[in-house]
Amino acid sequence: MTRVLATGTFDLLHPGHVLYLTEARALGNDLYVIVARDSMIKHKPKPIIQEEQRLIMVNSLKVVDKAMLGSETDMFEPLKKIKPDIVAIGYDQTYDTGELEAKLKEHGFDAKVVRIGKSKSCDLCSSGRIIKKVVERYS
Repeated sequence: MTRVLATGTFDLLHPGHVLYLTEARALGNDLYVIVARDSMIKHKPKPIIQEEQRLIMVNSLKVVDKAMLGSETDMFEPLKKIKPDIVAIGYDQTYDTGELEAKLKEHGFDAKVVRIGKSKSCDLCSSGRIIKKVVERYS
């Protein structure tokens, strides 16, 4: 049984998110998803949709076996429950796969990190582009 972990903000759920999670799920038997906490998002603007609502949306996807909110203090904390064999990161996530694998090992996890190379190439397959479009339309 291979457990796959995917992570993300999942603000304004769109086809790009669905592709990422579908590709991650194809790597194993069970797909666990950690939805980023609002307080932990520092690399981009805070989400439009509240974390509890984003969690409900991700949990409602057929491809996801279990979604949960991340930790507010330590990104590795939820992994103790999940015990992933594979950590799947999206094509646009800023993690260096080798560095992340090393950090996982430091924290006692023997998980392989796989970057999902596919992306959905549509105009609105990005939360940022969706927000920009809404602003343009209603400004």
